[in-house]
Amino acid sequence: MPEIEIKPALYLFPVPLADTPPADVLPAANIELLKGVRHFVVENIRSARRFLRAASKDIIIDNLDLRELNEHTRPEDVADLLNPLIEGHPIGIISEAGCPAVADPGADLVAIAQRRGLPVVPLVGPSSILLSLMASGFNGQTFTFRGYLPIDAKARASALRDIEHHARDGHTQIFIETPYRNNKLIDELSRTMPAQLRLCVASDITGPRQSIITRPMRDWTKASYDYSKIPTIFLICN
Repeated sequence: MPEIEIKPALYLFPVPLADTPPADVLPAANIELLKGVRHFVVENIRSARRFLRAASKDIIIDNLDLRELNEHTRPEDVADLLNPLIEGHPIGIISEAGCPAVADPGADLVAIAQRRGLPVVPLVGPSSILLSLMASGFNGQTFTFRGYLPIDAKARASALRDIEHHARDGHTQIFIETPYRNNKLIDELSRTMPAQLRLCVASDITGPRQSIITRPMRDWTKASYDYSKIPTIFLICN
């Protein structure tokens, strides 16, 4: 393909959601752009290195400047991650899975770039939120992504009541759980939610074990399943 011009900007590079070759789920243009970027802000250096090696053997990892941005990063240190862009160099943001800045600490860096008037370039790639919504059969015009459910029992119960309320109105509710608690969550939802509400469980999206199943809650109570430790996203609607 023709050589791509890489202008100084903050590029948001999606990565595969599952153990899938990058070329299977990412446009070739993304890979070409990756080859030309030397400065990256990543959620996890180890997983970012693994992704970059898989993306192209032409990328020399030791020549890259990789800086972490995650829950351990001090807020006062985030802005400095944009210094290479201010100096005229492109920067790439890489999440651990899916699209950066969506349920991802990269959003903090994007917010600063926008406030400073720096160019931000989102790139095409897999999003578990959109892919699961597309395959669920639920309302795709009004929906809410809620991120992780609260762990605290009182806050969790309140969140589930709110989810039920909006789902009854036909407003699709999308959320995630720590993978080792997936099975427990399905059991909890199927026992406490109205039987007629529908639950979609979308697991290992784009991966070899992909499974996207929508059933009424009453059917999940009788279903046989095991989603333990598999990345999964949940959707509820009427």
